[in-house]
Amino acid sequence: MSIVLHGVPIGGGIAIGRAHLVSQSMDEVVHYQLDESEVAAEQARFGAAIATTRAELERLTASVPDKAPAEMKAFLSLHVMLLSDPMLAEVPCDIIAAQRCNAEWALKQQADALVEQFDAIEETYLRERKHDVLQVVERVFKNLNGHGVELPDGDWDGELILVAHDLSPADMVLFKDSAFAAFVTDVGGATSHTAILGRSLDLPSVIALHNARELIREEEWIVVDGEQGVVVIDPEPLVLDYYRARQASWRAARAELANLRLAPAETLDGTAVELLANIEMPSDIDDVVEASADGVGLFRSEFLFLGRDTLPSEDEQFQAYRKVVSAMQGKPVTIRTMDLGADKNARWMSHGVADNPALGLTGIRLCLAEPLLFRVQLRALMRASVYGKLRILFPMVSGLNELRQALSQLEIAKDELWEEGIAFAENVEVGAMVEVPAAALVVSSFFKLVDFVSIGTNDLIQYTLAVDRSDDSVSHLYDPLHPAVLKLLSLTIRSADKAGVPVSVCGEMAGDLRLTRLLLGMGLRRFSMHPAQVLAVKQIVRGTRLDSVKDLVARMLRTEDPDKIADLLTQLNAAPGD
Repeated sequence: MSIVLHGVPIGGGIAIGRAHLVSQSMDEVVHYQLDESEVAAEQARFGAAIATTRAELERLTASVPDKAPAEMKAFLSLHVMLLSDPMLAEVPCDIIAAQRCNAEWALKQQADALVEQFDAIEETYLRERKHDVLQVVERVFKNLNGHGVELPDGDWDGELILVAHDLSPADMVLFKDSAFAAFVTDVGGATSHTAILGRSLDLPSVIALHNARELIREEEWIVVDGEQGVVVIDPEPLVLDYYRARQASWRAARAELANLRLAPAETLDGTAVELLANIEMPSDIDDVVEASADGVGLFRSEFLFLGRDTLPSEDEQFQAYRKVVSAMQGKPVTIRTMDLGADKNARWMSHGVADNPALGLTGIRLCLAEPLLFRVQLRALMRASVYGKLRILFPMVSGLNELRQALSQLEIAKDELWEEGIAFAENVEVGAMVEVPAAALVVSSFFKLVDFVSIGTNDLIQYTLAVDRSDDSVSHLYDPLHPAVLKLLSLTIRSADKAGVPVSVCGEMAGDLRLTRLLLGMGLRRFSMHPAQVLAVKQIVRGTRLDSVKDLVARMLRTEDPDKIADLLTQLNAAPGD
């Protein structure tokens, strides 16, 4: 009989195949006593396991290819750093000596104590970092026992699906060249490193299934629905036929999209739409070019500052920005200044973590609190501006005073470069992000100071609804179709259109195919999304007639009933293009 599990979807598409289970040997740890004469040798055995694990992680870090997701190397570096923490590298040795116990038992006791500390943390992102600790502990434990994660041998009937209690970034590197079509895990949240890497790898996978590792048997047939967050164990013939049909349709649709690379992004009634791509590192630019995007709508520059012990220098930043701008060959590149703080805290930061970091020193607030650091980035950006069409975007702006201060810092950076005889483009466009309700409500006041605005829907929804989107207990309340969210979006787009100021959406809504026609009907003509979503959004744009969607969108904006909005969205997406 089939068993259906529900979890968190982190990759679109359907995978059907045989399960390969990753051993979780920490489940049952043997405890035994040592003689006093054996303690030193046991401590040495533990130290050797730490050293072996560190060497493995460093080797894996060095093997990460340039085109791998940018986060992968950063997460591996984090795990190397955790191995150097005395709480993991030294305390278990103290436990071995104090209790005269074996290294595995000492490691488990310390791991349990650390998990208890992490569970007491209220902030979701930090609380989820316990999984990184456990992943490192698991790797040390396996080296204590002389075995690690292994790939399956032999021929397999169908695709291979990885099933694990949890997966570390190191495991992801190990499996990057394997035949795995998907993976599922028992644990992990929307902001866990497993989820972030899964989305970057574009695999149809599901996490937070709780007991998949316990219920699924080796080589058992399973279905992974990365769109709905569903895993079907031992699917019955009718269920298997249904998912095979869906998988075939999905694959055919993806293949058909490739034909749209050179097709113009315009509606059936001839309205041009700009489709831009979001990137995190210069290496992502190849995907932007492959998707034939109209430019880079959001370069999240903060990723240059993460996963390292020191600040990137001005020259290092300049080289990164120049590489992206030059590669786009005259197409626009919008670079957001460092959006650090909240859930993105670099190791070199000295401000610490606030009780409520999402409302603390983050975005433009942090930039203005560190003017010297901010100006180094602005100088690097202006230096790169001579190599193409570079735009500068300020994050998390809530009012005119912040915007004026940011622009003042930009002018100081320009003056410094001028005095030093360093070239920069004279007319670099500057924009502000609309990510908080306050900015949406006063956005018309920004237009006299900026050349464009960009709506960050992820944070706008979070702040409007007071919902932490990374908290599973309230994630069902995170709703891009909430009437208040739609009104703020519409207000911003209409205000910008009236003033003749370009406006884009660069959050997840821009790449959500259910919402493409809704945003078009609101008047949006500039979308920015993950490169993998560009062609799918283009397909919907090319199949839409604006006259047929405007009335339905207007009705959606007039109602405050969520059920009616959902019904109208269904009608909107079912409307014939012509």
